[in-house]
Amino acid sequence: MTGHTIHTNEAVHTYGPFPPASRPSEPVGIGLRYPHYQEVLETDLELGWLEVHPENYFGGGAHRHFLSEARKTYNLSLHAVGLSLGSDEPVSEEHLRGFKELIDIYQPFNVSDHASWSASGNAHLNDLLPMPYTQESLDKLARNIETTQEYFGRTILVENPSTYLAFEGNEMHEDEFMNRIAEMTGCGILLDLNNIYVQAHNHGYDAWSYIDTIDARHVGEMHLAGHIEQDADDGVILIDTHSRPVKGDVWDLYAHAVRKFGVAPTLIEWDTDIPDLKTLVGEADKARAIIADIGAESLAHAAE
Repeated sequence: MTGHTIHTNEAVHTYGPFPPASRPSEPVGIGLRYPHYQEVLETDLELGWLEVHPENYFGGGAHRHFLSEARKTYNLSLHAVGLSLGSDEPVSEEHLRGFKELIDIYQPFNVSDHASWSASGNAHLNDLLPMPYTQESLDKLARNIETTQEYFGRTILVENPSTYLAFEGNEMHEDEFMNRIAEMTGCGILLDLNNIYVQAHNHGYDAWSYIDTIDARHVGEMHLAGHIEQDADDGVILIDTHSRPVKGDVWDLYAHAVRKFGVAPTLIEWDTDIPDLKTLVGEADKARAIIADIGAESLAHAAE
């Protein structure tokens, strides 16, 4: 594959393809977001990888230029929000084509989307909407995951969603649903710890039990993010906003997950009310400290 050329206001840039990325040796990464483009290029962040939403880079231009520059230093994970894997309809071939172009150029170590839907006919919604946890939903989700994996020529990760309602017709709990879709398709699970915590509070179940149910063989990446509390008629609900630091209870849940699953690539996800880069890297440092502490615990137990 030959290099691609893009145009920015300043110059013409040729980029890619990059060599295939391996799993990063430094497990914690952050999202590459527009306000930090230049600073990320100018700063030694001591991070193993960056994550981007591929939909933001379909159009080329300056965005793709900065992504190419960042890829020279960091491995990438491409985390999609637009495949609508849980839709009744097949995945858009146009969307797959744009996504595959980025995979071919940037050679990410992980590719992912969500166990949710956001498109129906000509309607494309801004939210990732929930699915009923039934065998029928599993079959439809599996069809779209398999189509995507065949088109990309690689396995993908599928993230557990954040939801604020549950369907009366659910035939299984979400943790079982996630295990079963991984077994059916060979995909991995992108385990979002904040989503689990938010849903456990909103739906009244045990977040720690959810972690214990997930099959460790399937977990290929973990996400951490912040949420807000909102008053409701029957109490307080939690909203997954990606707009705050990670809460203490979510850090505790992450430590529990690391003890069970081992060290998986971990993303600090912050998408709105984006702070300065120092704050974001500080959150990554907290994740690294937890990983180090658990590693020290394991060594101490082995020495006993």
